[in-house]
Amino acid sequence: MSSALIIDGHPDARSLTAELARRYAAAHGDARILALRDLEFDPSLRFGYRQRMELEPDLIDAKRALAEAATVVVFTPLWWGSVPALLKGFFDRALLPQQEYRYSKLGLVEGLLPARNGRLFLLGDTPWFLTPFTGLPAQTHVARGTLRFCGVRSVRTTRMLGVKDASPERIASWLSRAESLGRRDGVRDRSPRNPSGPAERQESQAMAADAASSSVVATS
Repeated sequence: MSSALIIDGHPDARSLTAELARRYAAAHGDARILALRDLEFDPSLRFGYRQRMELEPDLIDAKRALAEAATVVVFTPLWWGSVPALLKGFFDRALLPQQEYRYSKLGLVEGLLPARNGRLFLLGDTPWFLTPFTGLPAQTHVARGTLRFCGVRSVRTTRMLGVKDASPERIASWLSRAESLGRRDGVRDRSPRNPSGPAERQESQAMAADAASSSVVATS
């Protein structure tokens, strides 16, 4: 069992999104990449929630990995204000009521995934200075409406915008950023959780220093 599950939602293995996922996984040291393009499953929830569809073996395996991961990381491009159909279809088919989430008697949602930590890497051609006008609904969709909805407690988002016109130097800095975050998360995921201990304080200090020194990738 790997401590981190990385969901690569890009249909193209040669994409920057896929390469970022690979760099993060290699730096983490205890992560599994779930490249959705390599899975065999019907991405359409054909009956809505009126009738259950039989789960394909790849989805059964993916759901098992989700149920065991301490950290869930999603890498996705931003297409038409949302995520690729492949990733959306995976969410529709793999995240099911009474399995990954449920509603209480009061109608409140209860997430059932055990992961304490999550990350979203969101790539888009849209320049960062246009986001006040265009918004980033995909970030809300994945981070809040999906991961947190299903119980992932803390989800951090790294936005890499303006990809189409990015210089080689900027792309290299993004790859380095993914590796840096992967290494940091790997240390955290392999260490006992101790919020008041020196390891946790050191992680918090490293995160603050990294955020202060980075002018390339906006994070939230």
